[in-house]
Amino acid sequence: MKRIFTFCFSVILIVSCQLKNTDDNLVLNLMESDKANFSYVLDNLDKHEVQVLYTEVNRDSDNTPHFVSHTLKANNINYFYPASSVKLYAAILALQKLNELNINELDGNTSLKIDSSHTGQSTVLTDSTSENTYPSIAHYIKKLFLVSDNDAFNRLYEFCGQQYLNEELWERGFDQTQLFHRLSIALSREENRNTNQFTFYDGAKTIYEQKAKFNEDDIYPMNKVSKGLGYKKDGELITEPMDFTYKNHTSIENLQLALRNIIFPGAADEKSKFNLTDADYKFLQRTMAMFPRESNYPKYNLEDNYVKFSLFEKDSTKPGGNVRIMSKIGMAYGFLTENAYVFDVEAGVEYFLSAVIYVNENQIFNDNIYEYEKTGFPFLEELSRVIYNHELKREKKYKADLSEFDFNFSN
Repeated sequence: MKRIFTFCFSVILIVSCQLKNTDDNLVLNLMESDKANFSYVLDNLDKHEVQVLYTEVNRDSDNTPHFVSHTLKANNINYFYPASSVKLYAAILALQKLNELNINELDGNTSLKIDSSHTGQSTVLTDSTSENTYPSIAHYIKKLFLVSDNDAFNRLYEFCGQQYLNEELWERGFDQTQLFHRLSIALSREENRNTNQFTFYDGAKTIYEQKAKFNEDDIYPMNKVSKGLGYKKDGELITEPMDFTYKNHTSIENLQLALRNIIFPGAADEKSKFNLTDADYKFLQRTMAMFPRESNYPKYNLEDNYVKFSLFEKDSTKPGGNVRIMSKIGMAYGFLTENAYVFDVEAGVEYFLSAVIYVNENQIFNDNIYEYEKTGFPFLEELSRVIYNHELKREKKYKADLSEFDFNFSN
């Protein structure tokens, strides 16, 4: 793509960001019906920069899904830092890129090694958490969803390349999303435009070699964004708003559409559909639904709700009861993001819930003083609980057959 494409893209974004809020009060009414658990947020919706996109899934006689969305303050104007929620895009597009390469013996399980040729880059030769001790795209995707591993995302970012990630999303209509950088490591804009060399191999045989890349088309930010009253840098408090202009950007609308197109690829419109195989979709669905304890490679001893903010206990004998969640969360700078498909095979309950809440009382970034435990986590858990209970009672003409999501997690 030529540079003129990115310029036109930024103009289109400025127009698309003027979307009107389409709140219909259902989410607000559900929260107000349980004021004891929501009063702390209901009284301060703007302060907490709450955005909610709840989507009903209604099945017809053929079990085909149809969607009806309800919002609370969801819009494309108010910036939130998406943190790890954007990892979903990298997982999808890494598999898509493998398909488009269409090379014999090259797939998600092919062993790989990563070289470094630019400042800020690092080399990878082995991965002790994989069954064969070598890294692969599929193994990075598992770590990305099971524990939100930042290095796993960075490696997928490097495989895809900054240009491919962004242009593939924009061309599919995800025009509220811009991916500028890796996560958890401080790199310059130039360093993030450079991505590593990859070699895929089987023993002594090289299957595919991808040279190091540089994104020639700089990304123009949608607009200038600064937030808060100050931030910590190298232990010093800087008493001015923090600049988020060149931080990753997306919307809960884009996040939910990407997730929905993975859960229900048959319902995706042609423009936004990804170039994935049936096996790719099932791999992503199963991996997203898996609890960390159910994985052997990599192996984790973590609570079921470790990276599933919408998970709640239905009974005291089994965490989450029969509830499963396919999701990708985000958590940084006081922003909590949930992007989830919540389902219960036994009860026939299913819905999408994408939400953001901001919990940074002192408005200082990088001081590690955020109200995640006090306000953020309880809000997302209770929000999912109240919607689940609403779904249990909501009249549906046809009960959903969710047997396709009744995965075997024993291997």
